[in-house]
Amino acid sequence: MRKWLIGSGLAALVLAAGYWTLRPVGGPANDMAYRTAPVDRGQITAAVRATGTLTPVTTVLVGSQLSGQIVEILADYNSQVKAGQIVARLNSDQIKTRRDAAQADVAQAKADLVVKRAQLDRARSTRVKANSTVKDLEAQRDRTAAQLADAKRTFERQNELFNRSAGSQQTLDTARTQVEIQTATLASSEAQIASAKAELNGLDADILLAEGQVQSGEALIGSREAKLNDILIDLQRTDIRSPVDGVVVQRQIDLGQTVAASLSSPTLFQIAQDLRVIDIYANIDEADVGRLKPGQPTSFTVNAYPNRNFEGRVEMVRLGAQTIQNVVTYTGVIRVENADMALLPGMTANLQVVTEDRRDVLRVANAALRFRPAGAAVSTAPAALPRATPGQGPGQAGSQGGRGGAQGAAFRERIDTELQPTPEQKQAIAAVMQDGRAGFREAMAGLSDEERRAAFRKTRTDMITKVAAVLDPERKAKFEAMMREGRVAPAQGTPGRVYVLGDDGQPKAVPVMLGPTDGAYTELVSGDLKDGQAVITGGGPRAATSTAPAGGPPVRGPRLF
Repeated sequence: MRKWLIGSGLAALVLAAGYWTLRPVGGPANDMAYRTAPVDRGQITAAVRATGTLTPVTTVLVGSQLSGQIVEILADYNSQVKAGQIVARLNSDQIKTRRDAAQADVAQAKADLVVKRAQLDRARSTRVKANSTVKDLEAQRDRTAAQLADAKRTFERQNELFNRSAGSQQTLDTARTQVEIQTATLASSEAQIASAKAELNGLDADILLAEGQVQSGEALIGSREAKLNDILIDLQRTDIRSPVDGVVVQRQIDLGQTVAASLSSPTLFQIAQDLRVIDIYANIDEADVGRLKPGQPTSFTVNAYPNRNFEGRVEMVRLGAQTIQNVVTYTGVIRVENADMALLPGMTANLQVVTEDRRDVLRVANAALRFRPAGAAVSTAPAALPRATPGQGPGQAGSQGGRGGAQGAAFRERIDTELQPTPEQKQAIAAVMQDGRAGFREAMAGLSDEERRAAFRKTRTDMITKVAAVLDPERKAKFEAMMREGRVAPAQGTPGRVYVLGDDGQPKAVPVMLGPTDGAYTELVSGDLKDGQAVITGGGPRAATSTAPAGGPPVRGPRLF
């Protein structure tokens, strides 16, 4: 009997211990406790992550304008070169032969020019002599004319004396003869002068011809010298020179290789101008390109130095987009100081561009932003027309459906929180927004950007007027004040909602405006939350997240019993 009692007691103890160990704690599953996290202060560093390729700021392709065989290579990979330094040579034997022939042609043309100039000088001298002869003949003509005039006077005097029987016949005949001789002599002088002048004109033509030949000889020399210079330029081009100071990053020729430059200049070397400053060409997704601005700090790593972080700054974002398999990306240029020459062209960089760096700001865990209590539907309110925000381009307002829906939901939530309309007013406001969105979509078809903006402004004004019309005077005054506040000082940040435990132990929604996020925490720009206040991040009866469908089945934890 005693053993039976001892055994029964031990069995009861074992059953009691088992029940105590395996009993359900915390009440039924529907009474699970909420998980909370405090709102605190800290640093929020928002960044855009991307990959890119290290590229020299300036890469010069050194080619050849001539065809020929490479006979000498004076630079190799990683060679430091100066501007004008010879890096390779082509075979120049044929060009030197052409140069010698061209030099001989120039010398011959110069000799011919000397002969032609001598002929011109001789023609000019002959003309001077002929001109002197003409002047001598004219002087003789003038003397003969004077003698003829004297002979005529003598003849007239003798003729008068003979008529008065005072002179002899012989004297009269002699005077007549002198007149005839001087007349003939004058005629001869005139003929000689005419002949000399004709010869002078011929000499003028010879001079013009000689001058033309001299000019032709000078032009021939210029042509042959130009041909010689062209050959000398080709001869200089057989020496391949570096156009800049830099380092050779690629050599694409070998000794004895034949270069063909008939259609395009072949690339022989690639020279990076200065690797102490290097660029990164990063592929930026279109969703992140709006967050990049020149001057933003950038950190990155490369596979060659996995434990080292490098620093740079955004130089620019190129406007040209690239679309690959329906993915739109933009090229961001990041400028990096490479003083120790550790970074090499072609390396792959894993980038992190810091777009926002907020220190000592109020922040909330992202899990709190995702939490929705049981029975709280994900917002399905019709989207109100979005308000164009600063920096939004023409024609974009209303074109971003997701953003417009978020702004519409935030607008509805602000009305519900600040105005607290009656159920009938809520229903009327929802109908106004639904009609406004439908009318706006119908009005958008076939309109230009300017017409879209005008239609947007009109529809938004009509919607605000209709919302104000369904409110009572007190709520209408608050609504008008809220709209004036929105026009004067638009709310900064993105609207959101978190939940805190109310006095009754149930979740209570708190509208907030959110700033940048680092993936774990998000900045609280505004909202009725204080430092250290607990916000719900999960748990609770039939707790659901924002990804659960509205009115869907409750999300339960596993039950052991």
